[in-house]
Amino acid sequence: MKQIKADETRHILRHWQEAVPNDRLAHLVRDAGRAYTRALQVRLAKHDVPFGHWTFLRILWESDGITQRELSDRAGVMEPTTYSAIKNMEALGYIERRQLVDNKKNMYVHLTPLGRSLKKKLIPLAQDANRVSIQGVSASEIKTTRKVLLAILNNLANET
Repeated sequence: MKQIKADETRHILRHWQEAVPNDRLAHLVRDAGRAYTRALQVRLAKHDVPFGHWTFLRILWESDGITQRELSDRAGVMEPTTYSAIKNMEALGYIERRQLVDNKKNMYVHLTPLGRSLKKKLIPLAQDANRVSIQGVSASEIKTTRKVLLAILNNLANET
C-alpha cells in the first residue's frame, strides 16, 4: 500500500513538473494536501485507523464533548458522514455519545480513555509525515510558505 501511495504522489509531481508547471496555485495546494493525506493514510493504516477517524480524533483531542453537528462543522463534512464515522468509532471503543439530562435534542461526542490514548500513538505519525515533507527545505522557506498560506487563507476568509 505504501508503494502505491508513493507512486500516486510521484505521478502528481511529474504532472506538475512536466505537464502544468505554471498551473493555478489552488491546484498545487490541493495536490500537496492530497499528498500529505496519502502519506498520513499509509502511517495510520499500520494502526488500523482510517484517515476519516483521524480528522475527528484530532478535533476531539482539542474539544472533547462537542455536539455531532459541531464535529461535522469543524471537520468540514456532512452530518451523515460524521454519523457513520461516529458509529464506527463508537464500535471501536474510541468515543461514546451522550445526551445532557436537560437537553435531549443534542448528542455530545466524548472520547473514551482508549480514544484519548490514541493521541500519543498517532500524533507522531503526522509529525513524521511533516518531517519527511520538509526534507531539504530551509527554515526560512518554511517560514515563508507558512506566511504565504496564512495570507491566502486570510484573503479567502475575508473575501466579500
